[in-house]
Amino acid sequence: MTQHDNEAVDMLLVGAGIMSATLGVLLKELDPSIRLEVVELREAGATESSNPWNNAGTGHAGLCELNYTPQAADGSIDIKKAVHINTQFEVSKQFWAHLVGKGAFGSPKSFINPVPHLSFVQGDKGIAYLKKRFEALRHHHAFADMEYTEDKATLAQWMPLMMPGRAPDEAIAATRVAGGTDVNFGALTNQLLQHLANQPNAEVRYNQRVTGLTRQGDGWRVTIRNDRNGSERQVTARFVFLGAGGAALPLLQMSGIPEGKGFGGFPVSGQWLRCDNPEVVRQHEAKVYSQAAVGSPPMSVPHLDTRVVDGKKSLLFGPYAGFTTKFLKQGSLFDLPRSIRLGNLGPMLAVARDNMDLTRYLISEVRQSMEQRLDSLRRFYPQAKAEDWRLEIAGQRVQIIKKDAKKGGILQFGTELVAAGDGSIAALLGASPGASVTVSIMLELIERCFPDRKAQWADALGNIFPAREKILETDAALYREVSRQSDEALELLAPHPVQESQAVPLGS
Repeated sequence: MTQHDNEAVDMLLVGAGIMSATLGVLLKELDPSIRLEVVELREAGATESSNPWNNAGTGHAGLCELNYTPQAADGSIDIKKAVHINTQFEVSKQFWAHLVGKGAFGSPKSFINPVPHLSFVQGDKGIAYLKKRFEALRHHHAFADMEYTEDKATLAQWMPLMMPGRAPDEAIAATRVAGGTDVNFGALTNQLLQHLANQPNAEVRYNQRVTGLTRQGDGWRVTIRNDRNGSERQVTARFVFLGAGGAALPLLQMSGIPEGKGFGGFPVSGQWLRCDNPEVVRQHEAKVYSQAAVGSPPMSVPHLDTRVVDGKKSLLFGPYAGFTTKFLKQGSLFDLPRSIRLGNLGPMLAVARDNMDLTRYLISEVRQSMEQRLDSLRRFYPQAKAEDWRLEIAGQRVQIIKKDAKKGGILQFGTELVAAGDGSIAALLGASPGASVTVSIMLELIERCFPDRKAQWADALGNIFPAREKILETDAALYREVSRQSDEALELLAPHPVQESQAVPLGS
């Protein structure tokens, strides 16, 4: 094995997905003199969670995702999470618009396209919930364009593929926001990586496996093996970011920082049904989300999506969950057992004890036949034909297990930023809404890990981001103006076909 002399950088980012790519470009925007390197285990960027076929490509903005607006015991609808995710997505759009404006990217249509977002419910209970949700959201400026209808003719306009074959008296309803998006996070990631690699003092390297991570002074010494030729090198970095998807947890454990102790991971695989038949695809121009079955986890929310990948449209339906002990799609079956430590064994056992419903759900999902998967699809698309659909393996998600004083351990379905007290290393754990809110998460990381640079970077941040999340949540006029500017730069203002709508503005 060849041993190279020690190399030194200011920032080392592990993983070439949307998280590291975004952080790297942001840091170079703030300080072009930063010496920065991205290392990736695979032979290319965006091969895991960021790959367009490993995720739904939804620009998550709280427009259609019903699990972001839970109903309380008193019947009220809590919209705080939906509003927050919406404004986080607006911050992402500001960053992408900034890069498009400075000529860093080509056409934004290569990674983002307008696709209406719909919420779809069945039955009287679902309709009652959707009405309340609509009423709660439509008074907030972020959701002012939302429409609601139970009218079958309007529903046939909104989702023509999904209406034929239904019983005339079936109780259904939907909301629609025309300004939703489909995002190819793989294309976006690779454009960010290419832009980053073109900057001075920045490098993106592939086939790089991190095998050691130890403290050195006020920074870190990282041992990296080249999987292609077996050579090994040492890199010292003042700051390390672990943005390696499911592999971030083992790397966090390798660092030994106290803030990372007690975290465990619960890997969940996924599958989609995919349709490329143009006769079917052209009849559906929407992302349609519904409700998870009673007792099922948030990850199981079914949706039928228009996808735009490399200029070609397809449909995805799912997700269908599965279980494997791998932390990455291309990982090892030993990933889960190797992650077990004395410090996280208690929380992991507590989660296993308290989540038997999830275990039963995953077992039932794994055992499903193709016909059973098609039956689920036909709740959305009654006339679906088996020959038009094939199974697509989705990306791997590692849900967070963390300590809890009362329960011993809890399972989280969101994302968590874990940083050392001195800000020298940080890791991102978890999944959805993930990629859509990457920019907000990376801005939080910058604020937490580089507090001494706040004043130095304030002007540059102000130039990139006209308005951040908190002000967007409360200032309606500013929200509308900033959103319009981003939409214009990202070419999202293309007019939709004008249709005579029977949508009901409830309570007006």
